[in-house]
Amino acid sequence: MKLQKYFAEFLGTALLLVSVIGSGIMATNLTQDVGLQLTINALSIVSMLAIIIVLLGPISGAHFNPVVTLGELFKKRINSRDAAAYIVVQFAGGFIGTVFANIMFSKPAVFQSHHERSGTNLFVSEIFATAGLVMIIHLITEQQRGELAPFVVPAWIGTAFFASSSCIFANPAVTFARIWSDTFSGITAHSAWFYMIAQLIGLVVGVFVARALVIKK
Repeated sequence: MKLQKYFAEFLGTALLLVSVIGSGIMATNLTQDVGLQLTINALSIVSMLAIIIVLLGPISGAHFNPVVTLGELFKKRINSRDAAAYIVVQFAGGFIGTVFANIMFSKPAVFQSHHERSGTNLFVSEIFATAGLVMIIHLITEQQRGELAPFVVPAWIGTAFFASSSCIFANPAVTFARIWSDTFSGITAHSAWFYMIAQLIGLVVGVFVARALVIKK
């Protein structure tokens, strides 16, 4: 049973990165309009998120994201051993998904991105995007409305994709994986660490905002 959970987290994160990288490459192949490229990328990611949450959520809880797993560990809804295993397979799945997407589009399997993403505005944006994601997940869990996750989580990702300057990475495993594709969705290793720090801060903010909004019974 645990192996199924770990595999679900690996597969879900891999599929998410296939969507992120693959749709980014396809978007640049189809059009030079940056706005349309972003829209294609966002629609693919949002759709894939809905699919993997619906199908894999009953198996693993549909984390696909180390900050989500760490948030669940903080709330004691997952034990430390499973949390560590989840995080390892999320990073591994993200990397494999990126490699697969690269290969599908006749790119080198692994080629480091030169897409620099830095600046105080992007740092603040990633805190906001990650905090919002964590807050949403914790609130729907506390309110026992987990059935809304396939709708609410993708809706947040789609909204923040256009409402935040960082284009919402909000996921350390996704951020790390995007280092290894020098394409539309890529990010430099230097920028990736910058993003991951912001995401961890966003995790803390999201947890405490959700806690402040929980109605005590």
